[in-house]
Amino acid sequence: GRAIDRFLDTIPANARILFLRRYWFGDSIKDIAKARGMTQNAVSVSLSRTRDKLKVYLTEEGFL
Repeated sequence: GRAIDRFLDTIPANARILFLRRYWFGDSIKDIAKARGMTQNAVSVSLSRTRDKLKVYLTEEGFL
């Protein structure tokens, strides 16, 4: 958990908000897009990129 908290501190605020709304609060991509004034595709792409960055981060930290 602490590693993910540290990771979240390294990404831009908007990416952090999207990530938390999707994976912590369980909001749908549709709901996130509507609330943030984004397209569903933009939300999906941002989440995909954030997951990729998280994988790299966790690998570098020795978790994967």
